[in-house]
Amino acid sequence: MKKTPVFLDSLVTDMLRLRAICPFSWRVFQFRPISCEPLIIQMNKCTDEEQIFDFIERNKAILSEKQVGCAFDMLWKLQKQKTSLLKNVEDVRDHPQFLTLHNLATNKFKLMNDDTLVNVLHITQQFDIKLLSEFSSCLADQRLYFSPLMGKIADIVHRNLETTQDLSSLSVLMVNISSLISRHFQQQLVNKTELLFDTIDSSEVNVATRITRFLRNIKYCYQPLLEKCNNVFLSNVDQLDLDSISKILRLYKFLQFNSFEFIMMAKKKLTEMIPLCNHPASFVKLFVTLGPIAGPEEKKQLKSTLLLMSEDLTGEQALAVLRAMEDMESRNSHLIKRVTSVLHKHLDSYKPLELLKITQALTFLHFQRKEFSAKLRELLLSYLKISFKPTEVSFLVYAISLLPSPHLDEVGISRIEAVLPQCDLNNLSSFATSVLRWIQCDHMYLDSITGKQLKLLQKLDHYGRQRLQHSNSLDLLWEELKYVRGNTFPESLLEETIATLQHFVDEINYINVVEIASFISNTDYLSTLLLDRIASVAVQQIEKIHPFTILAIILPFSTLNYDPPQRDEFFGTCVQHLNSYLGILDPLMLVYLGFSLATLQYFPEDLLKSIFNIEFLSRLDSQLEILSSSLSARVQFHLMELNRSICLECPEFQIPWFHDRFCQQYNKGIGVMNGAQQQIYKMLAEVLGGINCVKASVLTPYYHTVDFECILDKRKKPLPYGSHNTALGQLPEMPWEPNTEIVGSRLPPGAERIALEFLDSKSFCRNIPHMKGKFAMKKRHLEILGYRVIQISQFEWNSMALSTKDARMDYLRERIFGEVKS
Repeated sequence: MKKTPVFLDSLVTDMLRLRAICPFSWRVFQFRPISCEPLIIQMNKCTDEEQIFDFIERNKAILSEKQVGCAFDMLWKLQKQKTSLLKNVEDVRDHPQFLTLHNLATNKFKLMNDDTLVNVLHITQQFDIKLLSEFSSCLADQRLYFSPLMGKIADIVHRNLETTQDLSSLSVLMVNISSLISRHFQQQLVNKTELLFDTIDSSEVNVATRITRFLRNIKYCYQPLLEKCNNVFLSNVDQLDLDSISKILRLYKFLQFNSFEFIMMAKKKLTEMIPLCNHPASFVKLFVTLGPIAGPEEKKQLKSTLLLMSEDLTGEQALAVLRAMEDMESRNSHLIKRVTSVLHKHLDSYKPLELLKITQALTFLHFQRKEFSAKLRELLLSYLKISFKPTEVSFLVYAISLLPSPHLDEVGISRIEAVLPQCDLNNLSSFATSVLRWIQCDHMYLDSITGKQLKLLQKLDHYGRQRLQHSNSLDLLWEELKYVRGNTFPESLLEETIATLQHFVDEINYINVVEIASFISNTDYLSTLLLDRIASVAVQQIEKIHPFTILAIILPFSTLNYDPPQRDEFFGTCVQHLNSYLGILDPLMLVYLGFSLATLQYFPEDLLKSIFNIEFLSRLDSQLEILSSSLSARVQFHLMELNRSICLECPEFQIPWFHDRFCQQYNKGIGVMNGAQQQIYKMLAEVLGGINCVKASVLTPYYHTVDFECILDKRKKPLPYGSHNTALGQLPEMPWEPNTEIVGSRLPPGAERIALEFLDSKSFCRNIPHMKGKFAMKKRHLEILGYRVIQISQFEWNSMALSTKDARMDYLRERIFGEVKS
């Protein structure tokens, strides 16, 4: 019979209690035998386990802590000397004197140093890994994740990983040591877990949850393992209660792992709990878990019930509700008012990170109350003045930058400067975002404040370059870059970052290619060297890349409008890798994938027909119900764009156009022009001979919006539109009916229809004037619709060469008529 838990509880409880109270006292005044060598010599003469156990039974009253440790050593040494056929680990573990040895270790542990204690645990673990896992949990319960003892346990796990077969105990250890281990060891544990996963029972929900927690702790969205865990959850729906569903969804959200099936199951099960949760604590947990995935009716029911309970909320519960409302994009003014009144009462008790979350949520929900904002700002500033941790300082500064009047005084700026030498790239990026926001907002303090902020930006740039230049491997660099959104980097720092990534281009492989591709997508920075490498890795190592990550690999090519040298092979390899998964791929992901490929003029028929069928569109409708309103709108818009692209570029697929109603609703707000567009509009009227010769904000068939349209006859003479022109700011009518013949329709012989598009900086890559994917696709579509497309770049329009009205008028004449006025 195993007695290890008894030994463990006594050992760990006493050790932690006494070491916390008097960590050194027990090793100072100890009475020990003058010599313990004779007993150790006797023990070393033992040739089998029975002799050692007899020795323990005879001498248990006088054994010292050193002799107890020696006894464990001898038992394990004898095991190691045996062949696998002769080993008798279970017999040793179940021997009565092994329990005696445990009890002796319990009594003597106060005299053991950490090395001896961990050695005992290490040897005991050879007989039962469960003991080591339970010991690590006791340390974790005391928040001793970074203690030397936990480090020793991590070392034991590392040394014995190859022979470990108990995934249940290993998963406990993985969670508890995750804060201490290297990236290489993390990968070893992931590989071992994959090997052992099929050995556990399919009902082991706790094991699957711990594995998912481990992946969350090491920030690794490893799809194969997550899918296996997800299958366990789906197979054991009846075991999942509110707590477990809440925990799993939080883990999935952090890891950005999408499982449509699990969310639908969770939604159904949680909805059934609404009438059963009548206590604030349980209902708040239900609101936080179900709210972001609930349908309209369930959301309405959740909000109305919470309103009745709102006065009984604690500060912690109010914060949880507020963050859930942010996820739900719920701007219910009554509920926000109730929740913020609770928050206001408890504002002094929140920690800095919680204050950041409150600020972010209220900013997103457009909540404005002067008194609340002033109190929030006061607390954030008070924490900032005493904070010395770079990460804490960075998010405090970021929170302040979100509030009205976001500028900092000299004390705040000096606090930032004090931590800069310790900051990683993520902190520096956060500071840069905040400073740029101050510069944009602080017009009234322009003279006194902005100069200091510009100097601060220069220091941020200096320290950022320094960290990048000191990077000596892609793995180490990526530890700092993985949480940086490329679009928040200052221009010069982004350029240096891309240069550093290019320096490590040969280190991009199947393990990191997805993360690198995602980072580049967010930068809008076109580096052909990096993109060529990504394409090459995908082609050469496609079997090692999970199919569900293909979208992330393709996305930078689509966004930046770039075809690698092996274009067809690259896209073909990626799509072929996905084909057998089309039926189970997340609907949202499949829509984005189809749109991204269409942007690149790549139209795989099997993939597209798997999207445009009744079964898939029904699944997509179900998913749209559980998405936030903004994400749902984006997905629907991409589906429309994909539908339009296929109808225009691949009519042979015979996929019908079915987005008229959606586009009519979506385009209700068009027609308002910015200052530059109004300026161009007036100049075009002069160039073309009158306001009736140019149309503004034109809707084409398939609902592209054209900034300006004009028609020239065969002699290049503008044709007037008569009374159907559009006044500034009005919604125009469509010039043609949808689904009619396009080229040359309703035009006199030889006439041409011209579309003039004004392209701002967002239309181009960040580093060069190379048009991004969706704008290049629009140009293709307009040409298919029969337009001659003239694109006017913001950079060109605002250049020195076009600094006068006359120069701009000549420019427009040249682009439209092909002539320059002398």
